[in-house]
Amino acid sequence: MAASVWSGYLTFGLISMPVRLFSGARSSGISFNQLHRTDHHRVKQQLICPADNQVLERSDIVKGYEYRKDEYVIIEPEEIKKIEPKTAKTMEILEFVKTSEVDPVYFESSYYMVPEEAGRRPYALLTKALEESEYVAIAKLTMHNREYTVFLRPHKGGMMLHTMYYAEEVREVESFGAPDVEIKEAEIKVAHQLIEALADEWDPEKYHDTFQENLKKLIETKLEGGKIEAVEQPKKLAPVVDLMAALKESLQNAKKPATSEKRVEREAAGRQKRRRG
Repeated sequence: MAASVWSGYLTFGLISMPVRLFSGARSSGISFNQLHRTDHHRVKQQLICPADNQVLERSDIVKGYEYRKDEYVIIEPEEIKKIEPKTAKTMEILEFVKTSEVDPVYFESSYYMVPEEAGRRPYALLTKALEESEYVAIAKLTMHNREYTVFLRPHKGGMMLHTMYYAEEVREVESFGAPDVEIKEAEIKVAHQLIEALADEWDPEKYHDTFQENLKKLIETKLEGGKIEAVEQPKKLAPVVDLMAALKESLQNAKKPATSEKRVEREAAGRQKRRRG
């Protein structure tokens, strides 16, 4: 099992349980090294003090907060440790809210919350209670030099934790919102039909990073000395002039036999998956 990113106690009223957090998701992809174009040697990045042009070691670096132009207050690690709030080791549930009330825009990172041996029974109790209600738990947690508001929800018999952005961190865009245009009932009706034609069960395994797959093929082709073929580019798009005509054509395309066959295959695969589960 991977190393936990946090360990401490989750408290629920007078009940406490020792738990650990493990990263629930992370980005992955092909990474490149930086090379000198002429000889293909990897370049090195060094920490250099501009005052004396001296190359520094990591041990020579301290944290500093710039309170005035080019003036800093130095902060040592042990000083940060002294001011950690109690949520550094204890995650207290503050309240329970309806799942539907929390906008996903506030979600930041996901973690699996796993109980220690001594916390298995209260963990199971809280998970079961959340599963049978429409509520999720809101708590506070400190890690990585920051205190988070977190969202706890039941998932596959256990609990997931999501760190959340604070309200002041969620940005507003002035031009965002419903455009001031008139939508006809007939257009709404066809739009609903198009949605139904494309409707399917959620299966994250259906989706892949095409760009990363193309990068792998590019690398393999270059290693084998082959010719790099350009992928098909999308047609140049233009603003829709006749919305109803575009909706109807989209609906016809969605109903093509090939699309229907794929959907039947997906539904059959989904049924088999549920039976196995």
